[in-house]
Amino acid sequence: MKERLAVCPGSFDPVTLGHLDIMQRAAKLFDRVTVLVSINRDKVPCFSAEERIEMIKEVTADIPNISVDRLDGLLADYVRDNGACAIVKGLRAMTDFEYEFQMALINKKLCPDAETVFLVTKEDNMYLSSSMVREVASFGGDISGFVPERISERIVKRLLNKTKG
Repeated sequence: MKERLAVCPGSFDPVTLGHLDIMQRAAKLFDRVTVLVSINRDKVPCFSAEERIEMIKEVTADIPNISVDRLDGLLADYVRDNGACAIVKGLRAMTDFEYEFQMALINKKLCPDAETVFLVTKEDNMYLSSSMVREVASFGGDISGFVPERISERIVKRLLNKTKG
């Protein structure tokens, strides 16, 4: 039987407990999951792609079927080139669905063999976003309930230094 590989793309700037929850749940559904750190040329990230990859590897180290990679091009190309059968996306609200539904249709057109799988966030994470974490951390707020404990201090240090600099 062919191994089922799923990709879980996102900017993860920084990775949150909501992201981690989706990754963990995807890892239970598929044989392997590759978390893809997307590079958006229109945005200036707070953390480099390498830092984001490192943080995701750190918080998923105990999940043996998760790997992390960088996505510089089209998601559909990566999916096809790596033989993935699914794209896993987390949904928080209807606004997420509208955008992700459009992306799913485009990806299906570009890569017909892959399915998009939507996982609905846990209620605890419905309000959670990387941009909210960045905002709270930049003002010295407590982000411990929003990001994995292992990387919380690193995030606060970076974002507090950005606002002071």
